[in-house]
Amino acid sequence: MSFSSFPQASLSHADAHPLAPFGWDDAWAAEFAPYADQGLLPGRVVRVDRGQCDVMTADGIVRADTAFVTPHDPLRVICTGDWAVVEAHGTPRYVKAYLPRRTAFVRSTSSQRSEGQILAANVDHAIIAVSLAVELDLGRIERFLALAWESGAQPLVVLTKADLVPDPATLAHLVEDVEATAPGVTVLTVSSVTGEGTDVLAAVVGGGTSVLLGISGAGKSTLANTLLGEEVMEVQAARDVDGKGRHTTTTRNLLALPGGGVLIDTPGLRGVGLFDAEAGVGQVFSEIEDFAERCRFHDCSHEAEPGCGVQAALASGELAERRLESYRKLLRENQRIVAKTDARLRAEIRRDWRLRSAEGRANYSAKRTGRA
Repeated sequence: MSFSSFPQASLSHADAHPLAPFGWDDAWAAEFAPYADQGLLPGRVVRVDRGQCDVMTADGIVRADTAFVTPHDPLRVICTGDWAVVEAHGTPRYVKAYLPRRTAFVRSTSSQRSEGQILAANVDHAIIAVSLAVELDLGRIERFLALAWESGAQPLVVLTKADLVPDPATLAHLVEDVEATAPGVTVLTVSSVTGEGTDVLAAVVGGGTSVLLGISGAGKSTLANTLLGEEVMEVQAARDVDGKGRHTTTTRNLLALPGGGVLIDTPGLRGVGLFDAEAGVGQVFSEIEDFAERCRFHDCSHEAEPGCGVQAALASGELAERRLESYRKLLRENQRIVAKTDARLRAEIRRDWRLRSAEGRANYSAKRTGRA
């Protein structure tokens, strides 16, 4: 569900609230009303670490314990961007609950248990930072986009370090490649050295909450400092050999931007695993799903069936082989992740595998007996 599908309340009352710069609006006030009657305080979580969190309240930053909101489900733990319900007094103070999330950016963990990890909540824009200092990895961009679309946020691809590509024709070609990879997504070229594109980016993120995503060395911290107008985030030089840097950002931090809007900076992500992101994958590869509408059979696997719209697009050059392979790869990966937590889907996959195996054995037997 996209953020735009949520009802947007008038900001006539919320504009004057001390938390308005952090995204407070009348809709959040209505959600919080039952807690206000109990004498509790609202606040935006700006940082979480070691079972505690920093919460921006109307009275300033409050350090609060999260013991009451630490469930077994890792997707329900409090995270940066949540709107917390905090005790007004006490030592220590406790977060008693958090308001229902409008959006949530989730990836799979690197563990073998295939649990989801929530990275940020209540985000309007997912800024995917991609460095032009190294060769573009279109497959990784597609992964980030799938997670962003699935979260409910609006993706935005920002190609950083544009000053390292001085030839306009080459830069235009790189932008075209990314635009073909990201249908329906704005692609910006930005240079923190020359200032190129930073005003456009500041205007985009000036309304709502944005999360900054990318691998180490993508220029996220430099980009954050540019938007903040000061050296808030530590910056490390990327290695020349592969463009990667060390994790200068080690926690997720929420910061109010001087021109309006809120920014959540995140550590560089080593792995970008999907987590139940089928709709997001479909959005990234929307042209393939459009081609699939032309297939003769509704259950076409887009392999060798007659009348396949996807194969026809491949043959005509409308669809690139790389895109189709990437689409299949991400769908398979997502299916494996979901199957590990969905018993019914596991059974369906096993049944499908048995049917395909039986068909394969029958075809092999027919060929051996000369009845093919």
